[in-house]
Amino acid sequence: MNDFTALLADTGLFVCVPWLLWRLVGKAVPIAVIPILIGIMAAVWHLPLKSIGVPSFYGDTIGWVAVLVLAFTAGMEMWQHPEGTSQQDALPRPSLPRLLGGAAAALGGPFLVGAVLVYLFFLPLPGWHATAVSPGIAAASIGLCIAVSALPVLIGIVRELPTRDKPIGQLALKLAVIDDATLWIGLALLQLAAERQTAMHSWGLRECSAFLLLILLGFGGWLATRYIRNPPKLLIWAVIPIYLSLGSWASMTLGLHELIGAYFAGAFMPPSWVKRLPFEAISTFCLIWLAPLFFGHSGLKINGDALTWPSVIASLSLVAISIIAKIGSIYLFPPAGGLSRRQTLSLGALLQCKGLMEIVAATILHEQGMLSEFAFASLMVLAVISTLLTGPLFHLFKPRTESPV
Repeated sequence: MNDFTALLADTGLFVCVPWLLWRLVGKAVPIAVIPILIGIMAAVWHLPLKSIGVPSFYGDTIGWVAVLVLAFTAGMEMWQHPEGTSQQDALPRPSLPRLLGGAAAALGGPFLVGAVLVYLFFLPLPGWHATAVSPGIAAASIGLCIAVSALPVLIGIVRELPTRDKPIGQLALKLAVIDDATLWIGLALLQLAAERQTAMHSWGLRECSAFLLLILLGFGGWLATRYIRNPPKLLIWAVIPIYLSLGSWASMTLGLHELIGAYFAGAFMPPSWVKRLPFEAISTFCLIWLAPLFFGHSGLKINGDALTWPSVIASLSLVAISIIAKIGSIYLFPPAGGLSRRQTLSLGALLQCKGLMEIVAATILHEQGMLSEFAFASLMVLAVISTLLTGPLFHLFKPRTESPV
């Protein structure tokens, strides 16, 4: 099968079918979740998709670029005040120390609770302990997956929120970006502790250049905000791919996920420039018509033979631990002062979403022999269930329209 035909099959399975299902369920399920479910089911049922060229090379590339654009546009929206929101709908602006403290609590609380409970109650179960590492490392690996928040999927969920709920969604994205940066540091530390790498990789010219590049991107955005507030629109469109590609490359070079650099590159863009761009229309198009290729291909990477009923039952227990620990941590240490109880709970509901970030983290740990097949399969199910519950939990907790915020 040629590349074009394979791309058509790829698009039909992971773009057209999810869109039809999304419309049939009245958009009640995040559209990013549906192609993941299709991919996982295809892996479980061992469907011969490779015979029709799925996943296709071009589909893989298009999906990855689309998710980078989603992260970039989410960063662009970071400093924008959502249109149509009244002052009482806006959230208090958090200070940087408070925001960092809230992010630390949002990740650290579920990590500690999850790791301890896994160590005490899950690792003794047959098939849960990865024999290549100590029980402490195995428990910490699962705890890190329980603690993570899903940046790419969360971007899609926030895009679909009503205008008055966007401030809560934007605050959740800020916390998710910080947590995801911390996640990759945690992955490196766990691999070091497992003696999978004998020494920390020292920075060379390449890493120093990447770090300096991120500083220059931020400094350039600051200069443009002060001195070039209204440039020609053609210049803005020319700068966008430069910022996106350089930010993604820099974060990848530093050992962080490319999505982190893409998000920060978008956040570095001058707000006055962003207001002149149809970034919401661009992100919506990518979310619905391009990014599902990335989501679906991620689901296909699951080992279907490891998904058994015991792993599903264990996943339900992990779901309960994950939700309670994440929402409880946010409630005990909110990332901004002045949040109402419902705003805090709805923020925690968004951040308990696992999605692709957990899949990426679990895959890395599994490949390093730090997660057993049973634990890996359970974490995959946890990622899907927690993401599906994000919308219902958010609407259960979010502030009522008739009540003052």
